[in-house]
Amino acid sequence: MKLCDLVHLLPKEAKLLPRGWQILGTVILVSIPDALRNHANAIGDALLAMYPRCSTVLWNRGVAGRFREPICEVIAGTGETETIHKENGCYFKLDAARIMFSQGNLVERMRMAQICEDEVVLDMFSGIGYFSIQIAVHSRPKKVIAIELNPTAYHYLTENIRINRVEDLIFPVHGDCAVKAPENIADRVIMGYLDSSHEQIVKGLLAARSGGILHYHEATPTVLAYQRPIQRIKDAAQACARICGCRRSVEILGCRTIKKYAPGIVHVVVDVRVT
Repeated sequence: MKLCDLVHLLPKEAKLLPRGWQILGTVILVSIPDALRNHANAIGDALLAMYPRCSTVLWNRGVAGRFREPICEVIAGTGETETIHKENGCYFKLDAARIMFSQGNLVERMRMAQICEDEVVLDMFSGIGYFSIQIAVHSRPKKVIAIELNPTAYHYLTENIRINRVEDLIFPVHGDCAVKAPENIADRVIMGYLDSSHEQIVKGLLAARSGGILHYHEATPTVLAYQRPIQRIKDAAQACARICGCRRSVEILGCRTIKKYAPGIVHVVVDVRVT
């Protein structure tokens, strides 16, 4: 069953139908061009017919605000947007109309979930626990300190800690990393937030103990990958001594492109050893 078979459109309109969509638990998110706005409800009904286990379809129109909250509209179904999504054996409760969930980061989250055994992990922008939950479930770390500023995301972070039964491993902190991030404690620091996270690299470097590893994520112009994020890390290492008198040296261990983020922009990760 194909979407084009269920939505009756003129040939020129049919060419504009979305070719993909995101399924989070029982919620479907789909991006629809404005030229098909009058057919949005029909597209939503067709998607529900294709996925009978789902109950709501959201028209995804982007993100906005400090916390990059989704801009969306219910176009079919019950309108219930809170759901539980399963990924890599872990459960994530969220409101799909209020919280983003990027499935393009799955491979990186699975990678991190396998390499943190017996470590103290600091997840500086933890969201609903995208990294923290999987690390706690699959790696059995000493502990994970998960910091999140967005009150909605923090609420679901605490819910997901409970649902996945990792209360003894994850310690959630509600607040700003600039204030709440501890120093000289972590074997591994994750900076997984793409917007303006470079402003907190100094905090990430200071949080790592000597020999610890920092995983820094950035949305960077393709022509500057990996040059810009690496330079920002090196600049932050020099700034540590200037700002607080604590010297930090960095060794670049590797760089990876996670996915295309926008036209001319890619999501990259740089792994750094801190001494």
